[in-house]
Amino acid sequence: MTTTDFTTEGSVRALPGSAVTSRARLWAAILAGVVGPEVFIVQPAVVQGFVRYLGFDEASAGYAASVEVWGLAFSTICLSFVAHRLNWRAVMVWSVLMMAAGNAGSAFVTGHNLFLLLRFLVGVGAGGLVSLSFAAVGLTSNPDRNFGYLIMWVLVYGAAGLWAVPTVYAVGGLKLLLYLFAVFPLTVLPFVRHLPEGGETAAAIDADAVELSGGMKLLALMAMLLYFCAQGVVWAYLFLMGTADGLPEQQVANALTVSQFAGVLGALFAGMAGARIGRLSALTLGMLGGSLCLLLLVGKTSYPTFGVVVCVYNFFWNMTHPTLLSAMAGFDRRGRVVLGATAMQMIGLAIGPALAAAVIPEGGYAHVIWVGVGLFVLSWMSIGLPVLRHAALLRRPN
Repeated sequence: MTTTDFTTEGSVRALPGSAVTSRARLWAAILAGVVGPEVFIVQPAVVQGFVRYLGFDEASAGYAASVEVWGLAFSTICLSFVAHRLNWRAVMVWSVLMMAAGNAGSAFVTGHNLFLLLRFLVGVGAGGLVSLSFAAVGLTSNPDRNFGYLIMWVLVYGAAGLWAVPTVYAVGGLKLLLYLFAVFPLTVLPFVRHLPEGGETAAAIDADAVELSGGMKLLALMAMLLYFCAQGVVWAYLFLMGTADGLPEQQVANALTVSQFAGVLGALFAGMAGARIGRLSALTLGMLGGSLCLLLLVGKTSYPTFGVVVCVYNFFWNMTHPTLLSAMAGFDRRGRVVLGATAMQMIGLAIGPALAAAVIPEGGYAHVIWVGVGLFVLSWMSIGLPVLRHAALLRRPN
C-alpha cells in the first residue's frame, strides 16, 4: 500500500505506509494537538472552578492542576523513549479514552485522592496526544508552516475557551465543563486512521530533514529545556509583576488578554514567513527580541509599557515555539527529536515556576526577570550550533 503526501510546493507523491493524504494527516494532527492541552490552555479558569465548585482552597486547587501537568509531562517523557516501538494510532486511541474517562469521572467522584488520580490520568492521556501530534506534524513536508498553524489553532482555542468558560459555569457549573472536556477528545477518534502508525514506518517528508549526531541532538534538546524553563519562570509571575507595580488587576488582565491575540499573530507569522527568513534568523529574533523586552519591566512600569511588553513577548514566544519545533523536526527523519523536545518542553514548564519562586525572596520580581532572560539567552546559544550544523549538512553535495 502507499500513502500520498505533499512536497514543499504542494504536489503529491507516493510514500510507504497506509493510504492517507497529507492534508488529512495534517489536520488530524492539528486537531489532536489542540485537544491534547484542552485543560492546560484554560487552566486559570479551571482552577477557579475547583475553588468555587469543589470547595478547594487556592493551594489545593493549584496542586490538583499541577498533578495533571505532571501526568502530561510523565507521558511525554515515556513516549520519547518508547514511541518508536509503539503503534501511534493505538496510543492516540488510548490517550483519547483516558482523557474522556478521566474528565467524566472527575465530574462524579467526591473523594479528594480519587479526584487527583483522575486528573493525573487525564494528564497522561493529554501527553500522548500532544507528543504524537507534534511528531506527526514534524513528519510533514513543511513543518515550519504547519507548526505555526498548530500553535495558532491552540491559541485560538485558548482565547475562545477562556471567553466561554464563565457562560459554561453559569449554565451547568464545573460538571458541565468537565463533561465538555470529556466529549472534546472523542472528536479525534474518527480521524486517527489518517495519522501515521509510527515514525519508523513513515519516513520524513521534509526535504530538509537530516540526521544530526547524538551530541547535536542533545544540545538541541537542552535548548528546548532551557527555553521552556525560562518561559515557566516568566509566565507564571507575569500577572503578579503587573500588580506589584501598582497596576489594577483588570488592567493587567486586559493586557494579558490582548497579548493572546498577539500570540496568534506570532504563530501565524511563523507559519507564513518563518521559513523565508531562515530558522536561525527567526530563532534569534524570537528568543532575544522576546526576552530582552522583558528588561523594561525590571523597574517600576506604567500600564502602556506593561501592555506593550507582554504583547511583544507573547508575539515572539509564539513565533519561536513552532520555529523551534520545526527545527527539531529537521534534526532526524523519524520524529524522535520532536518527541524528546516535547518532553523537554513539559519538564521546563514544570521546573520554571519553582525556580522563579526560589529567587523571589532574594530580589523580588527583578530577579525573576533576570533569571528568565538569562535562560532565554542560554537557550539561543544552545540551539545555534545544531541549526548551523544542520544547514552545513544541507549544503554538502550528495
